[in-house]
Amino acid sequence: MRYFIKLAYNGTNYHGWQTQPNAVSVQETVEKALSLLLKNKIEIVAAGRTDSGVHAKEMFAHFDFEETIDGAYWIPKLNSYLPKDIVIYSIFEVNAEAHARFDAIERTYEYLIHSTKNAFINELSFYHFYPLNVEKMNEAAKIVVEYSDFECFSKVNTDVFTFNCKIKKAVWEQKENQLVFTITADRFLRNMVRAIVGTMINIGQGKIEPEHLRTIIESKNRSQAGFSAPAHALYLTQILYPYSTE
Repeated sequence: MRYFIKLAYNGTNYHGWQTQPNAVSVQETVEKALSLLLKNKIEIVAAGRTDSGVHAKEMFAHFDFEETIDGAYWIPKLNSYLPKDIVIYSIFEVNAEAHARFDAIERTYEYLIHSTKNAFINELSFYHFYPLNVEKMNEAAKIVVEYSDFECFSKVNTDVFTFNCKIKKAVWEQKENQLVFTITADRFLRNMVRAIVGTMINIGQGKIEPEHLRTIIESKNRSQAGFSAPAHALYLTQILYPYSTE
C-alpha cells in the first residue's frame, strides 16, 4: 500500500531535504524514524528537494508499506521520536500509482525580508536595511510571469531536462513588519527562487531597472542575474495535487 505523509520542518539544522553521505538531511531523519517505528526499511519520495537551510511549512512525501497504518496512532509516536524542528501532520493511504513528486501540479514559495532590526527573527527572515522600491519590484514580478525559460536563475551544471517553468503568480506584499515575496509555479529549478529574489532586490535598490530583467532572462546566463538571497528566509508553503490531500 502507498501512503502520503504531510509534514513541515525548520531547515536551519539540515543540509537540505535529500539524503547525503556526510551531512544530516530531513529525508534521512524522517526515514530513520519511520523505519524504526514501523520495523521496516522505509524510503520516502518527496514532492521536491529544498536546499540547505530552506524551510517547508508544507511538504508531502510518499512511501510503501505492506500493512494498514492508523495515522491517529502513529503520528504522535513519530512526532515524539523526531527532533523538534520536524513535525508530521498526517499519514493517509493513496492510490498505488500516486506519486508525491510527479503528481504535484503547483508549488508555492514565500521569501521573507525585514528592514527593521529584530533580535528574534534573524534566523527566519532576511534582514535588509537598505530601502527597497516595492513598486519597481512588483513591476519586475509581472515581467517574470511573462516568461517560461528560467535558465538564468538556475544553478549551473544542474541535471534538469528543461529549464521551463509555468509561473502563475509572483508578487511582493508588505505584511506588518515584513516584506513577503510569494511565487507559485508548476515546478522550480534549483536555486531559482533565491536568484529571482536577489535580482529583484537589486531592482528594488535601483541598481537596475525592471525592464532590464527581460535582458537577464533572455540571456539564459546565471552570471547576468543577481545574487542568491540567503536560504534561511525561504519557505515552501503549499503543494497542490489533482486529488485531495486532506
